[in-house]
Amino acid sequence: MDTLVTAIAFTLTFTFGACIGSFLNVVVYRIPANISLVHPPSRCPKCEHPLGATENVPVFGWLWLKGRCRWCKTAISGRYPTIEAVTGIIFMLVFWRFGYSLETIGYWAFLSWLLSLSLIDLDTMTLPASLTKSGLVLGLVFQGVWGWQLGQRSRIFEDTASHIATQLMFGIGGAAMGIWLLEIIALLGSIILGQQAMGDGDGKLMATIGAWIGWKYVLVSSFVACGLGAVIGGGAIALGILGKKQPMPFGPFLALGGALSLFFGERIIDAYLNAFFNF
Repeated sequence: MDTLVTAIAFTLTFTFGACIGSFLNVVVYRIPANISLVHPPSRCPKCEHPLGATENVPVFGWLWLKGRCRWCKTAISGRYPTIEAVTGIIFMLVFWRFGYSLETIGYWAFLSWLLSLSLIDLDTMTLPASLTKSGLVLGLVFQGVWGWQLGQRSRIFEDTASHIATQLMFGIGGAAMGIWLLEIIALLGSIILGQQAMGDGDGKLMATIGAWIGWKYVLVSSFVACGLGAVIGGGAIALGILGKKQPMPFGPFLALGGALSLFFGERIIDAYLNAFFNF
């Protein structure tokens, strides 16, 4: 029975995540284009015919249409069902890691923000302030609610207020560390490369990440992001995919660093300390 309940829970989690992924497709396309997220409803970008209920089903709608618009037969990018499926998998991983908890709901939102920002950065080389700012505010709200929940366990008002204040300072400190750290890295990178190393949005994204996971994991996130960026960017230059002066979106590396820190932050820190300090 437990196995059946678990299977149902993960199936529902994936389905819910895929539905959110369908909405993220809308966010990624419409926010850079300054189009309302609500109106008009989902439609074919070529003939602009509104999608029916069955056509809007995440992943399976695209498969049912065989990757083409039902009306004008224009090919529909496989990226749409891929993002829906990836979001569903992300939601399952968060549920697997954090279970039935407030953290699960919060981190679903956090990783949805990171995925949206990563895709927009890949498409447009920009990180919209509307998303970085709202993500930061939502992160601080999450910290406040999390502090309230921790305080409720003692049923003492002073303890609840103390927990809320502690968690808010945790988020604010992480946000400040994030933006300061990226500004320092950007300055050093600009000196070394002789050109602007990062966009203005990267620091804001790091502040958003810090608001959710705190200053300690911000350090881990930046370390992972810089390492991945150096390896992948250097490899792309060596293979001729990128020119030496050609800009490369850094947002996806920051987002990946934040996601990995969320799941494996303590293990990464322990591995680092054991490797260099033998703790």
